[in-house]
Amino acid sequence: MRVSVIVPHYDDLRRLDICLAALARQTFPQADFEIVVADNNSPQGSREVAKIIAGRARLISIAEKGAGPARNGGVAASIGEVLAFLDSDCVPEPQWIAEGLAALEKQDVVGGSVGIFVDAPERLTATEAFEIIFAFQVERYLEREGFVVSANLFCRRDVFDRVGGFATEVSEDVDWCHRASAQNFRIGFARKAAVGHPARRSWAELKRKWSRINSQTYMLKQKKRGGKLLWAFKCFLLPISALVHTPRVLMSHKLSGRQKLAALVILYRIRLWRAWDYCRLLMLGPSLA
Repeated sequence: MRVSVIVPHYDDLRRLDICLAALARQTFPQADFEIVVADNNSPQGSREVAKIIAGRARLISIAEKGAGPARNGGVAASIGEVLAFLDSDCVPEPQWIAEGLAALEKQDVVGGSVGIFVDAPERLTATEAFEIIFAFQVERYLEREGFVVSANLFCRRDVFDRVGGFATEVSEDVDWCHRASAQNFRIGFARKAAVGHPARRSWAELKRKWSRINSQTYMLKQKKRGGKLLWAFKCFLLPISALVHTPRVLMSHKLSGRQKLAALVILYRIRLWRAWDYCRLLMLGPSLA
């Protein structure tokens, strides 16, 4: 079965190089999968992107901004019967494709696990400590909210064609998975189809991530009946959720005592900031907020 690995990319040549090197080490036969890098008009230009790719993938350029349009463009340019979506800053384990395909024998859509890694563990920042505990909880996302992340997602092409492409200006993985579920496609979690993702290092990076997610989620929620009322309710719940999640930090075996304290500081800070941003979006909308 032919697999097309779709890799959206924008302005991160170093991570793209690492990602492609990891794909070259897959246990799945190289002759049975292709890699399509969908570049979102990176400022370095397509020539520099092509130099990094160095023949390891097919490069296409997508003018419309956003990971969703880039993924859609990659699908349109691909030929595989199975689509494997992988973000360019992710590092797949050698068995990633093989495990994703194995899981697709029982499910229509599969989300793999996403582990967090840091470049310098001896100089762990507070934001990295927070991300190690809370980032990319894919199995929990599926159980509680019915979606898996598009940074590590497998599906057959016929399923993708029936669900349709990724949307823009909303949380595209949430929206896409909910549309798949509405058509009774089975979504599953494949722990062994694993990739690594670098932790955000700074508060600015973390805030930028959540600013984007908040805006996209707001656009998705406001389309539903009672969505704004529920959004307002969550403004008040977010600070309380920091208290609820404090034991997860304190009981973690991944951090030392000082690192746990640093992670707690970021936990309370980001939940308070997100609550404020939720209220701002509710009052002004994403176009003005």
